[in-house]
Amino acid sequence: MEQMGQLNLIKLCVGIDSVEDLIAWRARNNPNGLEALSQHVTRMWPKRADELLDGGSLYWVIKGNIQARQRITALNEAIGQDGIRRCAIVMDPKVIRVAPARRRPFQGWRYLAAEDAPPDLRAARQGDSKLPPELTAALAEIGVR
Repeated sequence: MEQMGQLNLIKLCVGIDSVEDLIAWRARNNPNGLEALSQHVTRMWPKRADELLDGGSLYWVIKGNIQARQRITALNEAIGQDGIRRCAIVMDPKVIRVAPARRRPFQGWRYLAAEDAPPDLRAARQGDSKLPPELTAALAEIGVR
């Protein structure tokens, strides 16, 4: 389902080369399928937390393109070994592919308005992982979703 009207986050998916890598990484780090373990810990706590928790998603930038999203289910406090309070962005374990959209590198996370978020791929296109990301992005630019 496409995200409309919600506030989202966007984040670089460092060390991941494809959506398949992200799914495999999540599976390795979440062997029991527990939603609480599908999380990303970040230094900054979103000031617009209520808006994010009202149906927002974390959109993943993989190799220069937004390629996937995970619905945000909670923002939990996480205290690091250094004693500093951090934010654990808890996400639905389901990774949803989206129409690729180019993004320049940035640090941390950014807010992403629903109108700026790429649409979800149609169910028929969810398995199109065999196409190179550049080709998939080019197809999305000309309206093939």
